[in-house]
Order: sequence, then structure tokens, then C-alpha cells
Amino acid sequence: MTSVAVLDYGMGNLHSVAKALEHVGASRVVISDDVATIRAADRVVLPGQGAMRDCMAAMHEHGIAALVDELVRSKPLLGICVGMQAMLTRSDENGGVDGLGLYTGQVKCFNDVPTIEAQRLKVPHMGWNTVSQQREHALWDGIADGARFYFVHSYYCLPDNPALSVGRCDYGLPFSCAIAHENVFATQFHPEKSAQDGLRLLQNFLRWNP
Repeated sequence: MTSVAVLDYGMGNLHSVAKALEHVGASRVVISDDVATIRAADRVVLPGQGAMRDCMAAMHEHGIAALVDELVRSKPLLGICVGMQAMLTRSDENGGVDGLGLYTGQVKCFNDVPTIEAQRLKVPHMGWNTVSQQREHALWDGIADGARFYFVHSYYCLPDNPALSVGRCDYGLPFSCAIAHENVFATQFHPEKSAQDGLRLLQNFLRWNP
């Protein structure tokens, strides 16, 4: 029996994530911003979608920012999309926005990358792209190196510590699309939109005991 709390701060594809988790075997999935409910869950998902400024403001307003700092020390936590970006120190989006600062690093815009324009790549980076696994991890179990996942983002993550990166993608430049540290795993791509490999990653998250 595995219960999952999807953190609700008004931003993110909450119901799609919840339905995908139920589909792969979660015994109970709650979408909540209630501290007691979240603490009672076996594991937690931090989703995110939209502008970083709005996401961070909503996290602070709902008390999610402070709670995440506690959760990273107590139970398995999966970040998705802006949920991954928010874990770093700062984003260039909206003129500069402080993240949660769980890990040092920056979030940069694809529009500022010269090769994006030179290669006539569209921003946002939207659609399917291959992910190169940088090191072994329990959440990659049963997923082939080079598997394709679904992305929708205009900003990319640059963690200061290269060892944090467990997945890399190329779009005008190589960037970290998955990070992991102890009981935290986070992806820039959307596993809930990534067909069988995305569902397998979510299933692995339910089984993961870091």
C-alpha cells in the first residue's frame, strides 16, 4: 500500500499526474496543500507549470515552500517540470526569481542560447526528445538509455554540481533534464505525458526506497 500526496499550490497538471499515479498502482493519491495530509503520505510529488514567479509566489502563499524543505529530509520526493526548476537557487525568468535553493544552480532561457537561433529551433522546447541516462538510478529501472520523454519548457536547468544530473537532453545545447540526490528525484520532462516509459518511471517512484 503506497499513498502519494501531490502538492497543490494552484500550479501544475495536478489531475493528470494523480491519474497516472493511480494507473501505475498507488493505493491512494491525494491532491492537497494541507500539511498534516501531506506529512501522512508515504511519498510526495512536486509538480509545476507556468511562470516561475507565479509558481514561487503560490508556493510561499500555500506554505509549500517551507514544507518542501522539510520533506526532502523525510520521504521520497518527485519534482516535475517547474517543480525541478524550483529546486535550484535562481531562475532568469521574469527578470530573476529565487527558487527554493535546495541545490545550487541556475535556470536559463533557451532564447539566450546562440545555437538555438542558428539551428532555427523553436522555443519553447515542446514535444518528444531523447534522454541520456548519466548514471544508474532506481527510477531508470526498465527504461532504456535514450528513451524518449515529453517536454514543454522555455527554460533549462544548470545545476552547479554535475553529479546531481542523472539525465541529459540536447536541444541546441546539452542540459540536465533529471536530477537526483538521496530521496529526491526531479525531471524537466513530464512523465505523466510520456507514454509507457513515463508510466514506468512513476511506477519505479512508487517502489523506490532510498
